[in-house]
Amino acid sequence: MSQSKDRSPNVVWHQAQVTREMREQQAGHRSAVLWFTGLSGAGKSTLAHAVEERLHLMGCRTFVIDGDNVRHGLCRDLGFGDDDRVENIRRVAELAGLFVQAGVLTLTAFISPFRRDRAQARELLGEDFIEVFCDTPLDVCEERDVKGLYARARAGEIAAFTGISSPYEAPEDAEIVVPSGSEPIEDSVQRVLDYLVAKQWIKGVSA
Repeated sequence: MSQSKDRSPNVVWHQAQVTREMREQQAGHRSAVLWFTGLSGAGKSTLAHAVEERLHLMGCRTFVIDGDNVRHGLCRDLGFGDDDRVENIRRVAELAGLFVQAGVLTLTAFISPFRRDRAQARELLGEDFIEVFCDTPLDVCEERDVKGLYARARAGEIAAFTGISSPYEAPEDAEIVVPSGSEPIEDSVQRVLDYLVAKQWIKGVSA
């Protein structure tokens, strides 16, 4: 876990008697963070929840940390300017790290548009960080936009909207790249599961 520069010297990290390894052994799989990134409408949440459903059916311990959901609680005090986006991702990475220690396969679904912020999450989580890039073209994301956010952004009603008035920096070395603009969801789910099996995060895939 990262350490705040102004943290009190009286705050000491407590080492639990039940270790991560013990929790993983009980769960029957390794814990990790699948970090889904992509434009709004790229299919991040849809894919993350579909992957979680398959993992759950296989008996894995899972949890999805969704971008909209954390804005209702953990990050409700944050806006959408650059500094707040950075803090949003930092908090999520810290939270995901706690889930990893709990032995949980954790899936996060966030635009996380800036490479430096995803790099910070990777640095915090180390080898437990698995980046999943939902590579969906902007025009496809706009076609899928049931909330009408892109139209409002193009009309100037939403400031700093990723892909329109604020940049999205696509991953350059993601562990998994999913062509979610053209690939059936079932194939995308299988793509993610195949990676987890190949890298021995999980033991096998059930049909």
